[in-house]
Amino acid sequence: MAKIVIALGGNALGDNPQEQKELVTLPAKKIASLIKAGHEVIVGHGNGPQVGMIFNAFADAKKVNEKTPLVPFAEAGGMSQGYIGYHMITAISNELAKEKIDKDVLYFLTQTIVDAKDPAFDKPTKPVGPFYKTKAEAEAANPNSTIVEDAGRGYRKVVPSPKPVDFIGIKSIKKNVDEGAVVIVGGGGGIPTIEQKGQYIGVDGVIDKDFSLSKIATAVDADLFIVLTAVDYVFVNYGKPNQKALVKTDIAELEQYIKEEQFAPGSMLPKVQAAIQFVKSGKNKEAIIADLSRVEDAVNGKIGTRIVSKL
Repeated sequence: MAKIVIALGGNALGDNPQEQKELVTLPAKKIASLIKAGHEVIVGHGNGPQVGMIFNAFADAKKVNEKTPLVPFAEAGGMSQGYIGYHMITAISNELAKEKIDKDVLYFLTQTIVDAKDPAFDKPTKPVGPFYKTKAEAEAANPNSTIVEDAGRGYRKVVPSPKPVDFIGIKSIKKNVDEGAVVIVGGGGGIPTIEQKGQYIGVDGVIDKDFSLSKIATAVDADLFIVLTAVDYVFVNYGKPNQKALVKTDIAELEQYIKEEQFAPGSMLPKVQAAIQFVKSGKNKEAIIADLSRVEDAVNGKIGTRIVSKL
């Protein structure tokens, strides 16, 4: 049996709380099924739609009532972790109860340490928040922020996407994993946090959740890192007559495909890079990229792209 870290996409959880409460039952059932089979499971999730909903709501409310406070992006990320965590703990606990499995389900609000000198801070690229008609309006609503014109649709705030370095509380996270709890961690990649004069400070930013969960998988000494998406396999020459599914591949082959720009930035590319990062972290480490609805089949080698160090 394996220690498995699962990266679940935020889009799988819908666009609002009611959708999420319903949709979260599917990953909860899959997680319970893996635990019933004897695996240890640690799970993380994306939060793109959710943090956007929260950030936009406060920004829009301020347009109507100037007394409404602006909520910084880091705080919006924390809020999203809280309500996603509530739904995930409830859904997974209910599924474990159905299977008569007695395990604690814990959610760690995750602060991810990033390097204050990460080049990403000099070039913010991730659009967040609502659109504004003019740059002046956007700047007034987002003090001390970088504002860009977004594809002819208006002006938006952009934030950096730094790489994860470490996690506040990682020792406690590992301890609870080792004691057998089902741990939910690394939500949305975690709240970007820098160290400054011995103090932690949350900053604007979006950390790729797959990179964060890959590092967490290494930290807890997982055997298997699974990135769940909407396809059964990673493909090369995607959408072309010579399209090919990668069933089992290794680091060298994937790195060559990355050079050939086979994987879309912002979509499959970071998933592949995060999988490579984990596989490189130690002996006998494997990663799988597969469809959420068939995660048990992926673990059992029936579907999914399995990534090993060397074929």
